[in-house]
Amino acid sequence: MKSENELVLEEFYKIITPNKVEMFDRIALERTKYFTVALENIYQEHNASAVLRSCDCFGLQEMHVIEKNNEFAVQRDIALGAGRWVDVYNYISENPTDDCILSLQNQGYKIVATTPHTNAYSIHDLPIDQPLAFMFGTERQGLSEEVIERADYCVKIPMYGFTESFNISVSVAILLQVIRQRLENSDLSWKLTSEEQTALKIEWCKKILNGGPALEHQFRQSLQKEL
Repeated sequence: MKSENELVLEEFYKIITPNKVEMFDRIALERTKYFTVALENIYQEHNASAVLRSCDCFGLQEMHVIEKNNEFAVQRDIALGAGRWVDVYNYISENPTDDCILSLQNQGYKIVATTPHTNAYSIHDLPIDQPLAFMFGTERQGLSEEVIERADYCVKIPMYGFTESFNISVSVAILLQVIRQRLENSDLSWKLTSEEQTALKIEWCKKILNGGPALEHQFRQSLQKEL
């Protein structure tokens, strides 16, 4: 017997284009929440937007943004629509770093501080047997001491030149590519479940249709009457 969400998705699929149906089915299969990215106080909008784009390209469904004295804003010409498909969570309280870390820990993530000043782990030997939240700081100052102290792991990207750090958007892309490949080659269950994929595709349908939330409400009401 099909679930309510499956039936709702079927109704949405009747009114969106076959091309979108194929795209949603194909991309949802590759989506993951097993690893995620958190940015701490990034002040350059083009970097933050490029990170958002990388998250989408590597199949991450969520990104977290810690806003201290720098507000997060997406530059559309750089993000290229990624903000429409990736769920962004903003933390803007008195202690947004603490709120972000606690939220990620409550969801079962191990906190990973990215820093060039440690030899603890490289991106190639970091343990990946549990969900990971990779935290990135600014290029000049890096992550706060709070993140470093509370991290479960510290990790760095191998570098072989005089410069001690990559641009943050480059760092994120390199790390995500390596971790994604390692997960692809593992026996871990790191992709979304079929139920999670169905729920996600409903959200995507709502985003591309005028009055999407109202349509969902209408579909669910009709299904309840039939039951």
